[in-house]
Amino acid sequence: MEPGADDIRPTVSQLEEEGDAAADYIEELLDVADLDGDIDIDVRDGRAYVSVTSTSDSNLRLLSKPDTVSALQELARIAVHTRTGAFSRLILDIGGSREARQAELVALVERAIQRIEDGAASASLPPMSSYERKVVHDIVAGEGFVSVSEGEGRDRHTVITAK
Repeated sequence: MEPGADDIRPTVSQLEEEGDAAADYIEELLDVADLDGDIDIDVRDGRAYVSVTSTSDSNLRLLSKPDTVSALQELARIAVHTRTGAFSRLILDIGGSREARQAELVALVERAIQRIEDGAASASLPPMSSYERKVVHDIVAGEGFVSVSEGEGRDRHTVITAK
């Protein structure tokens, strides 16, 4: 990413174009894999969100594992970049994977907070993506605690402390 690129917010129109490009890519992938899924595109909080759901008894769950969703999200971001020439921060959800991960993060934060309440000065969480760290920071703030990200690259993680 270029210096100062964080300061430039994509327009709603650009985010919708990102969502369309990602949805096209995911739709082709589902066709190749012979999986059924409905694709929804949403724009909020300066990001495009692409969700894949299925109302039938589908084997879409095969793609909803966290590592698989992360890999597909990166591939979708590459597809967006190829089509638009712009860096994408889109979020992909397959079969409710983001809600499931949110619940895991809430439980992880609750255990960390319990360690602090039991006398620990701080509690470090495992390394995670910037998006997941943002979710964790929001959860921690909602619980009345403080969190910061520490480390570099793949080792970047969240540390929670009391106020």
